[in-house]
Amino acid sequence: MTLTLYPAIDLKGGQVVRLKRGEMDQATVYAEDPGAQARAFIEAGFSWVHVVDLDGAFAGKPANADAVRGILSAVRGAQVQLGGGIRTMAVAEAWLAAGVTRIILGSAAVKDPGFAREACRAFPGRVALGIDARDGMVATEGWAETSDVSATELAQRFEGAGAAAVIYTDIARDGMLGGVNVEATAALARAVTLPVIASGGVAGVEDVTALRDAKAGIAGVIIGRALYDGRIEPKTALAAAG
Repeated sequence: MTLTLYPAIDLKGGQVVRLKRGEMDQATVYAEDPGAQARAFIEAGFSWVHVVDLDGAFAGKPANADAVRGILSAVRGAQVQLGGGIRTMAVAEAWLAAGVTRIILGSAAVKDPGFAREACRAFPGRVALGIDARDGMVATEGWAETSDVSATELAQRFEGAGAAAVIYTDIARDGMLGGVNVEATAALARAVTLPVIASGGVAGVEDVTALRDAKAGIAGVIIGRALYDGRIEPKTALAAAG
């Protein structure tokens, strides 16, 4: 099965950063111009860009709108998925109308499932569920809080709701370059019919290969720090994806 690769652009204060385990005070700035970074990824052969408004995730509303608009302008015709601070239908609709291909609902899926279901119904195939887990339990509010809901349980609640995919992040591995959690991602993929996208910990091309060969129907993987640090070359990663 071919994996779709999603190079990640995390936004903090209008800049492209990477965090370690979601800690905002552990941010490394990689680029000052998010639009130029997005364009570089598309020119390298990627068909998607994965964008997260980190400040928005904590604030509960968009906080890097200018940077997101800059990305959309820079990569017209490419596909962009966006998460962080999308908590109302008005915000969801505005971003989709602005050119975002797919929005990601994270905290809202746990704290406001009615809204998440409404968005899935209103925009079929254009809403992904961002399920971020710490020791298998869902974390919310920019990973600052841990809920009493398991990642698998939350994903199963949205079976048949019209969601496009589940983006599963192992928080303990995010930004740490320690290797992706293939086992947990594969277990989730087997437990639901929704496409599952892996996130967190990708360190090298071997992680892409392991996800591709997991035989669990894993649909894609988000790659962040490994791309910025040069541990994965775009051409190599794309070739390994199948």
